[in-house]
Amino acid sequence: MVKLRLKRCGRKQRVIYRIVAIDVRSRRDGRALRKVGFYDPIKNQTYSNVPAILYFLEKGAQPTVTVHDISKKAEVFK
Repeated sequence: MVKLRLKRCGRKQRVIYRIVAIDVRSRRDGRALRKVGFYDPIKNQTYSNVPAILYFLEKGAQPTVTVHDISKKAEVFK
């Protein structure tokens, strides 16, 4: 099963998260199937590749609660 979840990047005290499609059994920073966006909580910026997100959702991927909330704010789900 595939999930859309956050992958931690950046340095100490300056975190940036990538939104990735990843297998459920992989660890947080494991190999991702595809990068579909990023989220910067410090600057409160979000970039989403909407066609890629919708593609994975159509194929049965489940977003985590946090990714769902971020996508909702970015108006991916209309």
